[in-house]
Amino acid sequence: MKISVPRDNPDDMILYTWKIIDLPSISYEDLLYKVIFEYFIFDPKEASVFIKDALTKGLLVSEENSLLRLSDELNQKFIEWQRLRQIKIKENIMNRKRREKIVKRIQINNENNFNHLIKKIADNGALNRAVTVSDDALDITIIDKKKGILEAEIKGTSEKSYIVNINIKEQRLLHNCHDFETRRAKAKMFCKHLIKLFLYLKKENEELAIYFLENIINQINNWDFSS
Repeated sequence: MKISVPRDNPDDMILYTWKIIDLPSISYEDLLYKVIFEYFIFDPKEASVFIKDALTKGLLVSEENSLLRLSDELNQKFIEWQRLRQIKIKENIMNRKRREKIVKRIQINNENNFNHLIKKIADNGALNRAVTVSDDALDITIIDKKKGILEAEIKGTSEKSYIVNINIKEQRLLHNCHDFETRRAKAKMFCKHLIKLFLYLKKENEELAIYFLENIINQINNWDFSS
């Protein structure tokens, strides 16, 4: 993830700095030290000019005890950022617990046909990574049981999208992520994107997910796994 430092906007730059410091107030000397030597945001000359300019413009306020704090307006924005951050943290904790439950359920429940099949073609490492992929990253473009075709696009961490092309009649599985190309395809195993595709499909239509998995696994030695 690329984080842009808003150097051209003094208001945003002060907030950016305060989000890192995350303190209600701080002394001039401590602020100077942190932005120069701890966070490497400014060089010494730039830091001094930045702080003095923020005080002149009223973005920072010097209290009677010589501590610096945010202006009332910026402090409200900072409080709102803290509130939203707490919500995001809680969401992340809940999502992590949900992912852990999905993985555990697959690992320990052999009675479910889908779980039994997916474990034949996915190791625990790939499974744990698969559940971190967002549903929003997945787009099933074609799914046709009669023709035995399943095609999808999955957004990666960069702007690039990965493709998945499964054709039962031709016994061909095409996918172009690095892990699949260099490791998984040779071993006839699923990477996190393929696992995520079938986890998502199971949620939407478990019978269809099992249909495609069974056709792949039952004749896996005849299948072409490639990019």
